[in-house]
Amino acid sequence: MEFISDPVTKLTDEQCWERLGTEQVGRLVTHVVDVVDVVPINFVLDGRTLVFRTAGGSKLAGLTINSDVLFEVDRFDDEGGWSVVVRGEARALELEAEVAQAEALPLKPFVPTLKPTFVRITPTAISGRAFRFGEEPRREDEQEG
Repeated sequence: MEFISDPVTKLTDEQCWERLGTEQVGRLVTHVVDVVDVVPINFVLDGRTLVFRTAGGSKLAGLTINSDVLFEVDRFDDEGGWSVVVRGEARALELEAEVAQAEALPLKPFVPTLKPTFVRITPTAISGRAFRFGEEPRREDEQEG
């Protein structure tokens, strides 16, 4: 992990995109009526959008009801880590040209099940933070003096 001087550093948009490009798995957060759900998915970047595959079911049905999603990716090691959150709109790809473009991406399901539907997340916001691990500082009331 790269060295950062502050315990928590805000990442630039470009740093967020660079980190997203290094990973293959993230967490998709959906919200339908009163139910919030988080599922791990594998994904690939396509320009400044994210693409994943899914089967029919509650995840896909939920996206048709409320397309607003959050997507989170992170990585940690012994020294620190980072987290990137994408807020965006998810849409199942239906046009033949869109599907053909998505099929050409290096995106294969991790789980050996049929996932015929491609979904594209178009970001409306991206943010990230990098963390340096270490001991908790002493509180003022614990300071000697």
